[in-house]
Amino acid sequence: MKTKYIDLIDQTYVFPQKEFQLKENQLQFHGIDLMKIVAEHGAPLKFTYLPKISENINLAKSWFAKAMDKHNYAGKYYYSYCTKSSHFKHVLDEALKNDIHIETSSAFDMDIVKHLKAEKKIRSKTFVLCNGFKRDQYIQNIADFINSGHENCIPIIDNFEETKLLSEAINSKYKIGIRIASEEEPKFEFYTSRLGIGYKNIVPFYEQVIKQDPKVELKMLHFFINTGIRDTAYYWNELLKCLKVYIALKKVCPTLDSLNIGGGFPIKNSLAFEYDYAYMVDEIVHQIKAACAEAGVAVPNLFTEFGSFTVGESGGAIYEVLYQKQQNDREKWNMINSSFITTLPDTWAINKRFIMLPLNRWNDSYERVLLGGLTCDSDDYYNSEQHLNAIYLPKYSKLRPLYIGFFNTGAYQESIGGFGGLQHCLIPQPKHLLLQRNEKGALEISVFKEQQNSEDFMSLLGYKKATEKNNSTTSDRLWTHLYS
Repeated sequence: MKTKYIDLIDQTYVFPQKEFQLKENQLQFHGIDLMKIVAEHGAPLKFTYLPKISENINLAKSWFAKAMDKHNYAGKYYYSYCTKSSHFKHVLDEALKNDIHIETSSAFDMDIVKHLKAEKKIRSKTFVLCNGFKRDQYIQNIADFINSGHENCIPIIDNFEETKLLSEAINSKYKIGIRIASEEEPKFEFYTSRLGIGYKNIVPFYEQVIKQDPKVELKMLHFFINTGIRDTAYYWNELLKCLKVYIALKKVCPTLDSLNIGGGFPIKNSLAFEYDYAYMVDEIVHQIKAACAEAGVAVPNLFTEFGSFTVGESGGAIYEVLYQKQQNDREKWNMINSSFITTLPDTWAINKRFIMLPLNRWNDSYERVLLGGLTCDSDDYYNSEQHLNAIYLPKYSKLRPLYIGFFNTGAYQESIGGFGGLQHCLIPQPKHLLLQRNEKGALEISVFKEQQNSEDFMSLLGYKKATEKNNSTTSDRLWTHLYS
């Protein structure tokens, strides 16, 4: 009789998978013994497996290289990383090992870019694409970077006034792109993206403003679909509309030579996840070449700005099931030793799904449960796991601790959750580990950030200065014991 948790997984999914294997009744992630890490560092815990970043970058590069070779595509491909997905230095350092480019979103992004260039992580040929609505400081920081001699810094124009502001601040000729305000899916509450300039206004804007400014050279058209790159009628229709604008603009603007199709590659959110990346890339390249050939214009260089795809699958979070509450005859609540709202905010804000699996006890019988966080907020729970809103885990036992992992959480969660800051109900930010492999392939673990403590919160809240020593009270010691 098949009643064990491993039986449930075997009957439901193809398992093991490339990144998930089972060894001695315990889950392995990319060959890493997660329970060994828990034994050394405790839980709750977050980690970043850095090699996955380079792996995904090079996968995307290979898909575009094969598609361009197949279709004899004359343009070049440039992989850019969307920094807002994760601004951490360890992420940028890993990504930039792979000869990529950068997309920024705000004024402080430019400070990071300047720092990376000073460290020679960014070179003079590296493209820095400056997206987003640009307030005064962002404009000035872009101008300073261009004035310092970085010719491949390309601000992407988001509204009609930005070229005027940039020309006033930049001392020499400079390059720009224009972002298209794409139309949203019919189910959206609004019809057109708030970002960019409308399809019908782009050519007149070039003719009346950009063409008249001797400082400005238009190089790029930027196109992004909020729902991502998916094989749907909506996506292909919007891409073809974008290509019509590119072709019309190219005919009056000889300097235009690049098309930025933005980001939007999905990442794995279930053991049943399926997505044919190679097919999508092949079809995009084919559609662009066919449209340009029909119109008699040269194909553009292609840029992408993958954020979640770059860093998402490198991240994970580990929790311990502290206690089980039987609230009625059907609902069992497994309480974790942290909070979903603070550590995985997308589960609360947009009902995002992540892969959730137990780390241990796979040979035990299982039960249907709900997962609850520690805050006093009724929304601090998770039930969007891959089993159609039901969560199955090995049966709770007071004597045999259960640890669970959430995987592919590396994009946006720290930024949205407010890394290192105040957390809802003062639930501490977990310890964060960096997982890397050395030249021999051996795993190397370093602590990026220790778990927050009472002193951190007291300082943030203004009760004591950051340098003031804290003599732990009994409650402080109990808090540390509960959550470490």
